[in-house]
This record gives sequence, C-alpha cells and structure tokens, in this order.
Amino acid sequence: MSHTTRLTTAQAIVKFVRAQTSMRDGIAQSFFAGCFGIFGHGNIAGMGQALQQNADFPYWQARNEQAMVHSAVAYARHNNRKRALLCTSSIGPGATNMVTGAAVATVNRLPVLLIPGDTFARRNVAPVLQQVETAGSQDITANDAFKPVSRYWDRISRPEQLLTALPEAMRVLTSAAETGAVTLCLPQDTATEAFDYPDDLFNHRVWRINRNRAERESVLVAARWIQQSQKPMIVAGGGVRYSEASEVLTKFVDATGIPLGESMAGKGSVRFDNVHCMGAIGATGTQAANDVARDADLVIGIGTRYSDFTTASKSVWQNPSVRFININVAEFDAAKQGALCLTGDAKVTIEELGELLTGWHVETGYEQANRIRHDNWETLVQRQFDRRNSPLPAQSEIIGAVNEHGDPNAVLVCAAGSLPGDLHKLWRARHPSQYHVEYGFSTMGYEIAGGLGVKMADPSREVYVMVGDGSYLMLSSEIVTSIQYGYKLTIVLIDNSGYQSIGGLSRSLGQAGFGTRFVSNLTSQPALDDDVPHEPLHVDLAANAASLGAEVIRCGSTMDVVAALEKAKAYTRTTVIYVCNDRYAGTPGFGWWDVPPAEVSEPPSVREARARWESDRGAQRTFLTASE
Repeated sequence: MSHTTRLTTAQAIVKFVRAQTSMRDGIAQSFFAGCFGIFGHGNIAGMGQALQQNADFPYWQARNEQAMVHSAVAYARHNNRKRALLCTSSIGPGATNMVTGAAVATVNRLPVLLIPGDTFARRNVAPVLQQVETAGSQDITANDAFKPVSRYWDRISRPEQLLTALPEAMRVLTSAAETGAVTLCLPQDTATEAFDYPDDLFNHRVWRINRNRAERESVLVAARWIQQSQKPMIVAGGGVRYSEASEVLTKFVDATGIPLGESMAGKGSVRFDNVHCMGAIGATGTQAANDVARDADLVIGIGTRYSDFTTASKSVWQNPSVRFININVAEFDAAKQGALCLTGDAKVTIEELGELLTGWHVETGYEQANRIRHDNWETLVQRQFDRRNSPLPAQSEIIGAVNEHGDPNAVLVCAAGSLPGDLHKLWRARHPSQYHVEYGFSTMGYEIAGGLGVKMADPSREVYVMVGDGSYLMLSSEIVTSIQYGYKLTIVLIDNSGYQSIGGLSRSLGQAGFGTRFVSNLTSQPALDDDVPHEPLHVDLAANAASLGAEVIRCGSTMDVVAALEKAKAYTRTTVIYVCNDRYAGTPGFGWWDVPPAEVSEPPSVREARARWESDRGAQRTFLTASE
C-alpha cells in the first residue's frame, strides 16, 4: 500500500522540484537551483508559505517579474540547459509581466518553470482583484496569454492534477529538442488546498539528457556530400554550445579545413583566432564569413534555427547549386532550407562525421583563400577598435576597450539595440561561454537581469554587461537585486541619447531617424527627425545608477573606459562604467536585412529607399529539398 503525505498544492510543487536531477555524460546535478519570486495576494499564501517552510531551498527576491525570468533564462543558458530556476508571481500584472520572459525562453530553447498566480478555481468570489473577465467564457484568465510562448502550459485547478502535470513539465524542461518555458498556472485557492499526495511523487528522479544519434544512413550520405563538395562551410549555432561540442568542432574544422561562420547564439563555438573561423555570418556578419557563404556549394548547419539575421533574410547564399546538411536535436530545425536532416546531438554527430572523413581535406587553394579572409577581417576589427573618433568615442572603440582590456575569462552579456550587431562582428571570443548575447528575441531590458543570472550560475567569472541607454531605462532594477545578494556585475552603460539601432534603421529607410532621439522641449513633430536642431534630454543615468546602490565611474573617452575597467576590479559590488558615444559613428555592414520601406510615400528619400530594397530583394533565395 502506497504511503501518502498531506501537503498543500504549493508545498507539493516545492517538494517535487527539489527531488529532480538532470544527468548528461554520467554527471548528475540537481535540476532546480532555486526560485525567483515577487509575492502578491495571488501567490503569497501558496508558494510564499511553501518556500518559507523550505528555507534551505534558495529563494531570491526580484524587483521586476520580467527581469527575474530573464535572470532565470540566462542562468539556464550558462549551464547549457542542465540546470534551471523557478519563477513565481502573483496574479494579474505580476503574471503578465512574465510573458515576455517566457517568450525569450521558448524562442531561445532554454528551460524555465513559471508558476504565476491565477484567479479562484471555485469562482464564487469572482471577479477577484486583477482578474481579466471575458463575456464568452469563465475559463479564461490573463494567464492564457502564456499559451503561445510556452512549450508546455497547464492550469492546476485541482491539487491531484500535479500527479500528471509535474512529470510532464519535467519531460519538456529536460528535453533537448522541446525545452523552453513551462507555465503552470496556480489559482490562489488551489495553491493552499491540501491533498494526500503519494510519496512516490517525491522520489528522487534522474532525467537523462541523452545524446541522440542521427540515423546512420543519413550520416553516410552527409559524409559523401562533404567529400563531393568544392566549397563547403559550417554555420555554428547555439546547439553547438548546448551540446558542449566546441572542442570536437574545433578538431573537425582543423582536420578538414572547412571554414566556419557563427550565428549570434553560436559565436564562440570556435576561438576567434582559429584560422578557419570566419566570424559572424548574415545580416550582422563579417566580410569574411559572408564572402565564403556567397560561393558555398554546401552548408553544414550545426545547432542553428536559421533566423533571418543568420541567413541575411535568405540572401547570403548565392551559389545556384548550394545544398544543406543540418545537424540538430529538433527535427523541425533540422529540416529547414530543404536540408539533409541529421536529427541528433551535435557533439556525437560531429564525431561520427569526423571519423568518416578521416584523411579528407578541402582543396589547398580554398583553405588558403579563407585564411587570407580571416586575417584581413582581423585587421579590419583592429582598425575599428583603434579608430579614435572625436569628440565622442565610437561604439566599436568601447567594445574594443572591454574586449582587449577586460578579463579574458569573463562573460559578456548583451541583448538589444545596435550593440549586438557590432559585437557579433567585432567581439573576439576566447572561450565558448564568453559571448552571451540574447538575440533570439532581442529583448530590451534583458542585459542587466541576464548578467545577474550568469553571475549566479558562475560566481567565479567576471561578468561584463554592455547596455545602451534605451535598454537601461527599460529595466535597470536588477542592479538592486545584484547588490542585495552580493553578485557583482561590471556594467558598461553607453549613452546614445536615444535609440541608436532603430535610428540607423530609420535613416536607411529614408525616415530621418524619426522618433528615435531623446529630446527636450518637443513642440512639433519635425523635431523628432535627426536633421532638426534639438536640445538634448538632460537625464543623468550615472546618477540614477548610483542611487540604486552601484559604484559609478564616469568616462569621457575610450582610454577612460580602459582605466575604469581596471579600477572596477577593486570594487566588491556592482559597478557602472558610464560613457557617452557618437550614435552616428557606425561599424561597416556586409549583410542585408529585409525591412520593407513604404511602397507609397511623399518624401523622395523613402521612395529611394524603396527602390534600393526592391533591387536588393533580387538576392533572396528559396531553398527546396536537396537531391542526391
């Protein structure tokens, strides 16, 4: 006869998650490292009480619900998806604040367990505070907004539903192919209701993250395609990192001479100074990688989902005979571009291909040409680092200061604006975990919260957060959280006096940067254009950071930033290095991004942009199923 323990629904959730372990390559570790939360009437009596009586299960108090999910997502990414965090919120706005974070997790294929409070399951007191009512159904709440951005979604309206919901949640969270946000909506009355749970539910369980192997016949075909190719290339995506395949990939490119381009998530898969590493590919790609891509007759995609930035909106590959081989744990991604699908783990699949290709190497002339491309690009990077723009530094100089004078073992965190594009091209990644840029959802506000999550996952490493003023103003609150819990971040805050990235995009569309500057005393619509004289907005972001408890170092030049990086090492709490930059001093671009200008417009500049776009569209390709 099975023994039972009487627990509330919330207590049962906490007890269950504490018993879950993940294992890969024989190494086991507790899957959940703790819980982020902000309490309100929808979760304080349920999850709040359950966490309080489990004092040895870490709980961190956040400042913003969206931010705490970003921190959890960053934590999971830095742990290569082998560990995760819970996030709990109250009902209403506390819950919906987490929707953006859920999308970040799901788009980037990163595990996080969300437990938003919900309205009353028994309904008799409805409408309760913060309930969203719908005339057509009483079974819809604000938490239904999580459905399209969750990989698994459930509403726990009865305590016994945990018996099936919790194992299913864990299956998804530990699945290499299906992981993302898992949302368990918890009505506040159900959360506090008790049930006699079978003790078997709380037994220690190991969830094996297996290295699934691709079908052997497909691997043999892939090896044959590679041997037949004249100009193959690799596109390394985030799956290389999550599979911990960087070492075997480096051996593979060294043995075969196949050049490699990196997606935003895959940057750092191979060290920047490896001669086969062409750097970033696509819309924000390097000249080296995009030149290789243009002529490639075979593309080997490893752990990439082929976003429009990686493919330069399907314009980067121009060889009419190009074929694709995709290595991916998710069949959905493996099948993209009409590819030969190798549905399996990146590390073991690369190893199998390497064995089949023993002794094979690209032609000498092709390898030599790519070495020259690599070296020429590194020369251009150095010129961007050393450009010494005046009177304000260019963004590339600031990136160079952090890259060259920061801790080489540190982790860089960024997410949105013009910084990711420049970092993708210019940052010299020295280890697989160094480049942490969230660009699957490109979420403004991820940066500081994400940096906190990385530091929590790896306290021994220095964490550099690079953030523009736009993202900083959206979500800087977790500076306080980092200080409260003693997780020191070094934040490089770049003041662009507006939205630099969209300002540049606006100008390229013939729209004069409309609505992208931070301007004082606005009296008319034209004052929002870049070419109209304006009074800058007098907001002291450095003083704001200091008011949140950070150490602050103000800088006026690139050399000031270099000195500040050294000075920041001596500080024990989060430090903000503040510097203004020239928002018009951009980095050269070598890829295209499909953003259509208005088809009909009064300004000639917009009509000209439309004509350029229509011409550029001619380079877009549709890739259908490849044949033998």
